[in-house]
Amino acid sequence: MQNKGLVKLFALLFGLVSIYQLSFTFKANQIEKEAKQFAQSKYTQSSDINTAELRYLDSLNNVEVFNMGVSKFTYSDVKDNTMNLGLDLKGGINAIIQISVKDILKGLANNSKDPIFNQALEKAEELQKDSQDSYLESFYTAFDEIKGDTKLASPDIFANRTLSDDVKFNMSDDEVKSVITRKVDESIVSAFEVLRNRIDGFGVTSPNIQRLGNGGRILIELPGAKDRQRVVDIITRTAQLQFWETYTTQDLAGYLFQVNQRLVEAQKAKAENESNDSETTDAEEAQDSTSSVIDDLTGQIESDSTAVQEDVNPLGIQSIGQGGPVIGTFLAKDKEEVLRKIESNRDLLPAEQRYVRFAWGKPVDKDSEFVDLYALKSNRDDEPQLSGAVITDARQDYDQVNRPAVSMQMNAKGAKTWEAMTKVAYDTRGNIAIVLDNIVYSAPGVSTGPIAGGNSQISGTFSLEEATDLANVLRAGKLPASAEIVQADEVGPSLGQEAIDSGIMSFGLALVFVLLWMIFYYGKAGGFADIALLFNILLIFGVLSGLGAVLTLPGIAGIVLTIGISVDANVLIFERIREELAKGKDQKSAIKDGFANALSSILDANITTGLTALILFVFGTGPIKGFATTLIIGILTSLFTAIFITRLLIDWYVGRGGKLDFSTALTKGFLQNVNINFLTKRKIAYVISGILITAGIASLFTNKLDAGIDFVGGRTYQVRFAQSVSTEEVAKTLNDPAIFGSAEVKTIGSDNQLKISTKYRVDDNSTEADEEVQRKLYDALLTYLPDGITYQEFLDGSGDAKIGKMLSSKVSPTIADDIQKSSFWAILGSLVVVFLYILIRFKRWQFSLGAVAAVFHDVLIVLGIFSIAWKWMPFSMEIDQAFIAAILTVIGYSLNDTVVVFDRIREFINEHTTWDLGKTINASVNSTLSRTLNTSLTTLVVLLAMFFLGADSLRGFLFALIVGVVVGTYSSVFIATPIMYDTAKKGNVAESLKKKVKEEEEEA
Repeated sequence: MQNKGLVKLFALLFGLVSIYQLSFTFKANQIEKEAKQFAQSKYTQSSDINTAELRYLDSLNNVEVFNMGVSKFTYSDVKDNTMNLGLDLKGGINAIIQISVKDILKGLANNSKDPIFNQALEKAEELQKDSQDSYLESFYTAFDEIKGDTKLASPDIFANRTLSDDVKFNMSDDEVKSVITRKVDESIVSAFEVLRNRIDGFGVTSPNIQRLGNGGRILIELPGAKDRQRVVDIITRTAQLQFWETYTTQDLAGYLFQVNQRLVEAQKAKAENESNDSETTDAEEAQDSTSSVIDDLTGQIESDSTAVQEDVNPLGIQSIGQGGPVIGTFLAKDKEEVLRKIESNRDLLPAEQRYVRFAWGKPVDKDSEFVDLYALKSNRDDEPQLSGAVITDARQDYDQVNRPAVSMQMNAKGAKTWEAMTKVAYDTRGNIAIVLDNIVYSAPGVSTGPIAGGNSQISGTFSLEEATDLANVLRAGKLPASAEIVQADEVGPSLGQEAIDSGIMSFGLALVFVLLWMIFYYGKAGGFADIALLFNILLIFGVLSGLGAVLTLPGIAGIVLTIGISVDANVLIFERIREELAKGKDQKSAIKDGFANALSSILDANITTGLTALILFVFGTGPIKGFATTLIIGILTSLFTAIFITRLLIDWYVGRGGKLDFSTALTKGFLQNVNINFLTKRKIAYVISGILITAGIASLFTNKLDAGIDFVGGRTYQVRFAQSVSTEEVAKTLNDPAIFGSAEVKTIGSDNQLKISTKYRVDDNSTEADEEVQRKLYDALLTYLPDGITYQEFLDGSGDAKIGKMLSSKVSPTIADDIQKSSFWAILGSLVVVFLYILIRFKRWQFSLGAVAAVFHDVLIVLGIFSIAWKWMPFSMEIDQAFIAAILTVIGYSLNDTVVVFDRIREFINEHTTWDLGKTINASVNSTLSRTLNTSLTTLVVLLAMFFLGADSLRGFLFALIVGVVVGTYSSVFIATPIMYDTAKKGNVAESLKKKVKEEEEEA
């Protein structure tokens, strides 16, 4: 081997850099373990432990914690260089946020009332359900269809005062579209920056935020985050901060009673119309009834306010304010209906109050039964005197009675307005409401005179965590449009730890088997391959750490699969060396020629697998992208270690007089002299494959596939119970029309763990809908859960056994549609790329046809088996993104096998010029049989180890790979090669190929 010195130097540096990178991961784990132990020694509540743990780690951010001699590092430096764990290993929350482009367009058009504009907005939403276009593109399409003579540059749409510098009246629609596209993109970039600033202040390690395409979608990953509601509040809150002067109880209480009286009279009129023979109640009685309610609510008589009768208090007033900014108190559960009734009777307001704006106060706590109503002094434009745009800084603080609060600092303009507002409040003994996203957080009075300098404070019923988050949100700024979560995954930390434990066990056992097998089959040479394999694993983890890539559970599967790929390269080399030795060559010549002859097959096999992995990386998201990342890295490092490191070790051993047989006493000559006529059996194989494919296709039409929420939308939950539960009983409970109406329940792993999927409120992405579904789930499952378990314990996973919700996922129908289409293009793209690659490499379409036919064959059989078996298999066989990853991997593996055989056919055609094509093909398949079985066996054992010992969530994915490896091995011999033969024998392909091979050699 040439340039040995350079290879040694590169290997040494590569190894040292990998060790250097991984050292940060080990140090970070050590520090985080110490932080956890410290927090647990101080507190017992999980929320307190989490807060204390984060504070401990934050205190080390600028403290030296790692001294490597040549350099010193703070904890912040260590975390920046550590290998990141994905949500499925560490637990946490992953979400795709959709920034409302509709809201942005409305804002750019100054909330235009133009009917054409608003129709186009609504039609764009309809188009989005079946379109891959962005919302903006759908809006343009919808507008063009219905615009008539209306132009985008109309003063009623985009040629307004706000856009006067960009949009002129004489501009064409195409010119306006260019401006609006840029403005929308700027708004999305602004939203991205706001979200990034919020996430940076959230307090989790190694958060990830990235923009997805140009349609306003943003991916947020928060490993280690545990409080889902807190995350939702942080990332979806618009953070529209406003300061309003308020009315008092005396100003608006009369209006509430007037509305209530009107509702009472409306009820009585309705009752009279429904029953002609009922007794008429005179006006005096009605007035007496209303007076009684007023007396009750204002404290003139003793009464239980929550029991006020609906017929005399249809508005549901629980109490009237005591002269301050609160005008009334109502039941929290009725607030939407109450506000609707109040707003629909605004004609009762006097002229000076016609612009009043009603807003609810922040409840005392999450479970509060009551909520206060405020009345804000608004105006014709509904614009506050002061908004959050003037805030330059916000920080968590404490108020005068030592309660958590948020202090804010304003700019000069804001400070001047704030001083004027507080002067008015002081002079009139009024109040100023501090409103965030239409919720009144506090409405303090001003008792010490006008407040100069622009300082203000929001106080109220905050927890320390809420105050910290609010300060973070205000400091980051408001979102330019509303945001909703269209896809989300939540993994509990205990489930993540279980995934790590099972992953390590399966990985370790698979590795031990492969190491022992290589020594058993190839003797000392197998030992050298093992050293190269271990070095390969070190490089993979080192590269992952160095690139800042995220290691996921499918990523571990990718590394395990890489073991099989690495072994395959060594097997190809060793089998070629054995062939050279069998020809009578001396050891050094056989080694040299064996490495040289195997190189073409190794490169072709790995390039085809790499191409499918690359396509998976482009189209995949989250854990699936993690699988593709590790597979691509593994392919590259496997090539390096197999071709160079194994060669270095073998050359070193042989150079010092060592003898290598590349076999043991038990394996010497095994499968070297077989002479099976595979082509004569091709018709039998065609029949067998035809039967399997026909059965599979029939099942696909009748039994269909078990489509996961990735493809149909919905919500899914993994719930653990203290004892075994019946899926039929739970399904019957959840399918009650009063609960979900429709739900699918499956056992996942052990009998005490269920996967529950439902499409209840599937079209609603609001946090209220998410909360309602989870609450209904808890209430329905309460009879199966331990006595006394609270809703919060159910969400967090309670006790040592972690009973309750372990994992949850949500996919909106729009996202599901996008995933379907992306998956289709990913598979089709991989087939096209592979067809073209093989066509370029082998110069004949017959080879490409054979390879692609085999791939189609393998995919159809895997799909058929999943369709036939999903109803009775004891594990989940859902068709989701992980399954698509498995299909693409099967495509790569099948091609790997096929290309090795095709490479040998091409070689034998040139070597044995007197043989007919059939003999050449049979000899080629026989000569690669040892490699085919060796590689398939090691890969299968690796996959089986992960299937039986790995995480439950990966079993469907691994089962698809296992079926794919078996079918792929079969198809490379009995489908790809025979189809190539049947199409090639009709023309003089052999002669043509010989000529092309000869031309290539002359050019070289």
